[in-house]
Amino acid sequence: MKWLAAGLTFVNAATVTALVSGMIGHGLSRGIAVFSFLIGLIAAIFAYRGTRVEPSPAPAPSSGKPAFWAFAAFARYRPWVWVMAGIFAIFAFRCFCWILFIDGAEYRIQSPFNLGDLSLHLTYINNFASGVPLWPDNPIYVFSKIRYPAGTDLFNALLTCLGMDVPRGLVWTGLLACAATCFAFYRWGGCFGIAGFLFNGGLVGFQFLRTYQFLDYQDIPSIAWKSIPLTMLVTQRGVLYALPAGLLLLYHWRAKYFAPNQAPAMANPPKGPSDGGPVVTPVPAPSGPLPFWLELSLYAIMPLFHAHTFLALSIVLAVIFLFGPASNRREILTLVASAFIPAAFIAWLITDHFHAGSVLAFQPGWVQSDGEFLRPFSHSPKNFGVLNPFVNFLEFWIWNFGFWIPLVLGLIGWICLRTFKSGIPRSFQLPENTVFVLAACVIFLLAFFVKTAPWGWDNIKIIVWAYFIILPFLWSELLARWPVLLRALVCVALFGSGFATLFGGMKVGRPGFGIIDRANMDAVGVAVSKLPAEARYAAYPTFNHLLLLQGRKVILGYPGHLWTQGFSYSAYHEKLTTLMQGTGDWKATARFFGARYLFWGQEEKTHFPQSTRPWEKESKLVATGAWGAIYDLEAPK
Repeated sequence: MKWLAAGLTFVNAATVTALVSGMIGHGLSRGIAVFSFLIGLIAAIFAYRGTRVEPSPAPAPSSGKPAFWAFAAFARYRPWVWVMAGIFAIFAFRCFCWILFIDGAEYRIQSPFNLGDLSLHLTYINNFASGVPLWPDNPIYVFSKIRYPAGTDLFNALLTCLGMDVPRGLVWTGLLACAATCFAFYRWGGCFGIAGFLFNGGLVGFQFLRTYQFLDYQDIPSIAWKSIPLTMLVTQRGVLYALPAGLLLLYHWRAKYFAPNQAPAMANPPKGPSDGGPVVTPVPAPSGPLPFWLELSLYAIMPLFHAHTFLALSIVLAVIFLFGPASNRREILTLVASAFIPAAFIAWLITDHFHAGSVLAFQPGWVQSDGEFLRPFSHSPKNFGVLNPFVNFLEFWIWNFGFWIPLVLGLIGWICLRTFKSGIPRSFQLPENTVFVLAACVIFLLAFFVKTAPWGWDNIKIIVWAYFIILPFLWSELLARWPVLLRALVCVALFGSGFATLFGGMKVGRPGFGIIDRANMDAVGVAVSKLPAEARYAAYPTFNHLLLLQGRKVILGYPGHLWTQGFSYSAYHEKLTTLMQGTGDWKATARFFGARYLFWGQEEKTHFPQSTRPWEKESKLVATGAWGAIYDLEAPK
């Protein structure tokens, strides 16, 4: 636990220091990177020393002989822990050692989910590292600041400033984040928690029993509940920090607010001296494993890395405040009040100074009514008349979540029944399991009814937290009470589909998916390094454009990225098209966008074949090569 807290604090403190220093110094540099890592190291030492050691899940054998050290370290945990850790390691090495790799003349990636996402992250990393003032202009949309919680990319940019090449930085951050995530899941939910993360799935993966092949059965358009490791941990880089940090905070709040000596008040409290009973001495509340400053930093800075995780953690705090021990409400208020200013400042940054329009919308059912996900395996559905919505509802949720649905409903019913039987406390102070399950229900209902992103599927970023929160209580309150054989059968039913999907997904990507030609990318990097880092270019909008992969700003980036960030870009897209076609007053259009340079390469030749290319006659050619050419529109030929 000490090492987990120290590692997360190092990333947190280094990233925040880089952000503040980059804003003061008008951009990142090698000196700022060294200073940021030094501050991060100092904060990590304090976090290591300040984190309270929790009891081990299983006692280690005692022996003073050094020869028994390796055996003691191995025997500290049960065999199933090492099995789960081993599978997690296989996933981590397979998916992150090949997250971006060189194969001959190309840069390739392993995951097909990552073509668009990784390209965007490469844009942000190289843009930060180029030394542009922070918080920077948006490289994929003109007239805007970056509208993305890019904390992890900012951390990777620090590694780039220190001389580590980007692919190696991606590999090391991914591997270390996987180690932190695995340990955090173990401390939060034990082996069941790790398995729940690795093998989430519904019923679709049981096609393995028919095909006898490991395939990514959840990677089909009609299935919404994708594999969390493959589609989130590998692609959503903010999750690399948000998952272990969020789980650490959940673990801390459970220990802090629901320690064994903080049992909730019962309907009939013990008698005191005034009514003939013994004197009841209140037991002071424990502080939890984390010091307050560390708890505050992990919570308040979360929006810089992952806004949806911050929202889920805030809901958990609100439920604990309302239904947890009343003696801790002042501490929760202190935490939230202290986090308000830094969290609001970060929200101001990542929403383009609050200019980003709200994307919240009422959309009940998550994506069950979306044509892409509607009725997963009914290619020729029967008409059930007025019952169609009900049939669609059942088919969507059963195929996606399978046996999880009856088990979770059974857990909720069991907890409610036991709570009512024991009597509702006078001050509504509920026990630990009830509070956390209630928080999970609130998070799920929010994601079920309210769309929090332009693409409804992105609500999975909130749904997963309801899923993670409920895992340890599903085990302790239900499965752990059942016979061993029944437990084993239930685990197979819950994890069998996801197991086949995970290993099938890791098998995908041989020999990889090409993302860009190495020679062209390096040559463009040399060319643009001689031009101002803040210059904006006119170019064809695609996800893996050579300029974007070098961190340079274009008028418009990939339309899919623009849509998911809430931009209405159609009018600007038409103006960009007229510019690239060379029609009208194309120079005035370029000035309107603030684009001094124009890039003309293979993508532009392919998508604008009718262009008159007047810049070739009127503008200065500043760079050329096999990749294309760059023209300075403000300088005459």
